[in-house]
Amino acid sequence: MHHNLIAGEWLAGTGLRRNINPSDTNDLVGEYAHADAAQTDRAIQAARQAFPAWSRGSVQARADALEKIAAELLARKDELGNLLAREEGKTLPEAVGEVARAGQIFRFFAGEVVRASGEHLPSVRPGIEVDITREPIGVVGIITPWNFPIAIPAWKIAPALAYGNCVVFKPADLVPGSAWALAEIISRSGIPPGVFNLVMGPGSQVGQTLLNHTDIDAISFTGSVDTGRRVLAATAPRFAKVQLEMGGKNPLVVLDDADLARAVECAVQGSYFSTGQRCTASSRLIVQRGILPRFTEAVVERLKTVKVDDARTPGTDIGPVVDESQLAQDLSYIQIGQDEGARLAFGGRVLARATQGFYLEPALFVDAEPGMRIAREEIFGPVACIVPADNFEHALALANDTAFGLSAGICTSSLKHATQFKREAQAGMVMVNAATAGVDYHVPFGGRKGSSYGPREQGRYAAEFFTTVKTAYTAA
Repeated sequence: MHHNLIAGEWLAGTGLRRNINPSDTNDLVGEYAHADAAQTDRAIQAARQAFPAWSRGSVQARADALEKIAAELLARKDELGNLLAREEGKTLPEAVGEVARAGQIFRFFAGEVVRASGEHLPSVRPGIEVDITREPIGVVGIITPWNFPIAIPAWKIAPALAYGNCVVFKPADLVPGSAWALAEIISRSGIPPGVFNLVMGPGSQVGQTLLNHTDIDAISFTGSVDTGRRVLAATAPRFAKVQLEMGGKNPLVVLDDADLARAVECAVQGSYFSTGQRCTASSRLIVQRGILPRFTEAVVERLKTVKVDDARTPGTDIGPVVDESQLAQDLSYIQIGQDEGARLAFGGRVLARATQGFYLEPALFVDAEPGMRIAREEIFGPVACIVPADNFEHALALANDTAFGLSAGICTSSLKHATQFKREAQAGMVMVNAATAGVDYHVPFGGRKGSSYGPREQGRYAAEFFTTVKTAYTAA
């Protein structure tokens, strides 16, 4: 049994979660404790009590702790990547890469600890000086999703600790293994008891307690739009600081002048790798009519070469869907697309493999209309649709015709169109001749419209959420 970490102690919960391998449902990854509201409250109080000393303590001690976490993550990336692939279904190379990214994130913020900056300015009034500094915001509740079970926790926890906050961390109930492994590493890093707490369990108990608790100063959440709305509604009455990263229905525009081979790889990698279970996945392929027949044929041929199998089997390109309910949702949307009149050009079948798992053949729809549900709603699986466009202006309008605004891409050889797309695409992140999925850890991550709310994540921009600005006046 893997226990919760509260005030520096590993404590049994009030229930447990059996963590099942989606590549082999007969494989039990482990059993993980569930916390209840009372244990969550205890973790919050531990964080509150630890905050004064941690926030005012040595910045070198903070930097050393984060560097120690980074070093262990990088040293154990193969082992932890195997665990991640086993519990989430991400292919082994992707999983190892995700662990390495988590280590790089902690290393980046270890450096940021000692690079804290401020301003010293003269006042407009004689004899007065002004100092502008950043301070930690307090106790941060961190709620993370199942699709990146170690990278997303890392890019929230690392800056929270780096800037002097204390943390109560609730991982996705579906994938507790990677979160527990990360918490165990953090527990041995030299961080004092109570500064970091892990409370695993369902949102109805753990998550809701975090949202309602007056000793939580801020919530950083990544998950669905519906849950994001509930987070905002619950925290608004007490004016808690909130950071929300939610869904996406990301467009990849392919113009007639695009390099066909590159466009196909951008589409297949962005739409289907990681089983399409990425908020940055390009599930809308907006293709100019002149290249449409060749592009469609080439994507179908490329999909025929994609290997769907056990996440840890060498040569696997796409692992299983994360669980049975997500598979049912994917299949439901595939049926919806057909009922709406789109043509299923490839895939969409449940696959049998050597082990019992949630295997789905990647699905490609063609002849999709912009108003169809498969072109408007986030499916979060290996399902994409091609929407025809008459010209660049039409393609840009289609790309922006969405309630979301996380990521957008374009494949073109035209500098003019690439420049205009970067300027006018209504998305927080824009890719030119690159897949919409795949971002760096040292630069801002986030979107607009229904995709994001609050300050950006990652890189130096993380300070905007995890700190508050103070202006101090001193009279001579």
